[in-house]
Amino acid sequence: MGRVSAFQYFSIFRVSFDLAMEAVGPLWTVMIHPTAIIHPGAKLDASVQVGPYAIIDEGVEVGPECVIGPQVYLTGRTTIGARNRFYAGCVIGEAPQDLKYSGEPTGLRIGDGNVFREHVTVHRSNKPAECTVIGGQGFFMANAHVAHNCRLGDEVILANGVLLGGHVAVDDRAFLSGNCVVHQFVRVGTLAMMQGGSAISQDLPPYTMARGDNGICGLNIIGLRRAGLTPAERLELKQLYRVLFREGQNLRAAAVSARAKFSSAPAKVMLDFLAGSKRGVCRDTGVDLSFDEARDSG
Repeated sequence: MGRVSAFQYFSIFRVSFDLAMEAVGPLWTVMIHPTAIIHPGAKLDASVQVGPYAIIDEGVEVGPECVIGPQVYLTGRTTIGARNRFYAGCVIGEAPQDLKYSGEPTGLRIGDGNVFREHVTVHRSNKPAECTVIGGQGFFMANAHVAHNCRLGDEVILANGVLLGGHVAVDDRAFLSGNCVVHQFVRVGTLAMMQGGSAISQDLPPYTMARGDNGICGLNIIGLRRAGLTPAERLELKQLYRVLFREGQNLRAAAVSARAKFSSAPAKVMLDFLAGSKRGVCRDTGVDLSFDEARDSG
């Protein structure tokens, strides 16, 4: 009998493996690698997949159809919804980087359908009465960091290397490009966008584009169009932006007078956001990178 090649060995093994899996049937839906370490007190849905060398501590709850990749570490009082995917090296629910934190059992809540790429870190809160919160359908790219007590809405995107300080609030559908930095306690409004490398220590108004340090340069027109805002709503936001940030008025006074002139729902979101600011608001840089009204009429 001739020598059997490595390929033939693999083919024989694969056929045997497939036949065995057919015989096992539904039991194979529980996919936990033998090198994974899972505390008996952790709660995993039967459909969860756990990769090699992952570690899941006591107090962690993982919902249906989640995929936990190799060398992922889940810890703290962390509750994870359905259909989340964690790529290699993520650290989720670790203790806050806060000198005042003294080891209390604190929490992290994650919604459904998020993707956490390689080496993303998300820290739990610094006090038991409050959780770090991440909504649903978010996309967190490699090496992004979400600090303690942050609150993120739905469909938020953090590109590679984004850093969020503690207590940052990011509203629905905001997009933070690569290596952006957000100071603690800052708010980022809905559908706002930060250009790559931007850094802010003041609130970023909804629908706007951040540029440089604490600067804005017009509206996120492409994002507004994709979100389904009508041409009339986009035009009114452009006019509101000019009144608030380009006519040289005191921002607080301009916002008060604008309430009598602008009545659409998006305009109200903008004005309510400005009224709630405690850290001040990013200011216009004088460089408008959004589309003009004529190009945005469709």
